[in-house]
Amino acid sequence: MGWTFGRRRPTTYLLGEVADPYPAQVPEARRGRVRRITEIGEPVLHTPARAVERFSTPELTRLVDDLFATMEVAQGVGLAAPQIGVDLRVFVYDVTDERGDRHVGHVVNPVLTIDESSEAVTDEEGCLSVPGAYVPLARRTAVTVRGVDQHGGPVQLEAQGYFARALTHESQHLDGTLYWDHLSAEDQRDALRQRDEERAGVLAERREIAIELDKKPADYPERPAGGR
Repeated sequence: MGWTFGRRRPTTYLLGEVADPYPAQVPEARRGRVRRITEIGEPVLHTPARAVERFSTPELTRLVDDLFATMEVAQGVGLAAPQIGVDLRVFVYDVTDERGDRHVGHVVNPVLTIDESSEAVTDEEGCLSVPGAYVPLARRTAVTVRGVDQHGGPVQLEAQGYFARALTHESQHLDGTLYWDHLSAEDQRDALRQRDEERAGVLAERREIAIELDKKPADYPERPAGGR
């Protein structure tokens, strides 16, 4: 009898359930179109989003597809509907955690519960709506998100570590809260300085990736649309 010792094989979880094998490109991303990512200062990012009331609709399917496609081109790990200008409580995620496991899915009408007894860890965090800026931010390391999928089926995600950070970030987007709102005035200034230096290069890379994926790139204004 032979024995094999080595690292555990990473697992992919789709909406919290094991989904191996799973394609490298999320099927929704293949179908979706690339949208412009809204930027800090635009009202839709700073206003609580509306609850989704109708499920299994073509419009909701297109929204999820477009979110995944836009997130892929921007090389993000999560994206909320207000970040493509839609004021609905929907976000998508594609996160590889510290163990190498991949978490993929979307949540509609999410409710975030933060375990306040869990450790608070400070790590670099960014936001696709503040392109190119990364600043240290403390987040709790254990959260639960409950909601439904686009067809109204129940979703419950228990997250730790980096995955918990991503779910917290995206859930708070739907309340009109950006990671920016948790920062000190000094860190906010630093984030904007980084954004001003890096934005053009980040947007050029998004354009190149869209073309590589045979998708029409999104059009961005020369200066941030939010005015900051």
